[in-house]
Order: sequence, then structure tokens, then C-alpha cells
Amino acid sequence: QVQLVESGGGLVQAGGSLRLSCAASGRTFGTYTMGWFRQAPGKEREFVAAIRGTASLTYYADSVKGRFAISRDNPKNTLYLQMNSLKPEDTAVYYCGAQLGFGSLYNERDYTNWGQGTLVTVSS
Repeated sequence: QVQLVESGGGLVQAGGSLRLSCAASGRTFGTYTMGWFRQAPGKEREFVAAIRGTASLTYYADSVKGRFAISRDNPKNTLYLQMNSLKPEDTAVYYCGAQLGFGSLYNERDYTNWGQGTLVTVSS
């Protein structure tokens, strides 16, 4: 099992940038596929980005492609989400999730471990 703690959220103006971090416990972080999801008020949690453990293949939702970048530092047990050109519609609680095996990257049900979330608010 891996435990996850997100940080880096905050209030930013539209067009600004933020970098989220997700610190993981344990010595097997590199074996996990990691993902970022977000949940806006009154909406369901949605996929944002994901990254494989070893090959570091990355995947993005169309709504963030070209603006967000997911990365990981396996020796530091940390996942990142660099968010640029932020828009008010990016306002949400952002969660990092972890999964082993070959579940769907895009389905939150296939992630077995979650952090507590960090709030990102983008003002217009």
C-alpha cells in the first residue's frame, strides 16, 4: 500500500501557473501508475492526467492537453502536475491516485489509493 499527500494548491489568477505535488510513502512508488483527477463543486471527479511507472508514458484529458504536464521523480517518491495558462474552469479539488496492474488510466475506480486532495481556485 502507498499513502499519498498532495500539496501546492492555492488561489491564482487566470493565465497563471501552479505546480501540484503528491508525496508518496513506501519503497515501491516506481511500480505504480499514477494519476491526477479533479472534482469541481457539484460535479463528478474527472480524469486530468496519468503517468506509467517505468516507461513514464503520459496521458492527458483533452481539456488540459498542452497546458498541463504530469511528471514523476521516482527516487523522491513524488508526483507532479505543472499547470500553466490556468482558466477559471480549472477550479477544483485535485487528487492524486495510484494503481498497480493494468486498469484503466481514465477510470477512478481502477485507482486503489488516493490522497486527501488540494484545492485550486482560478479567479477571472
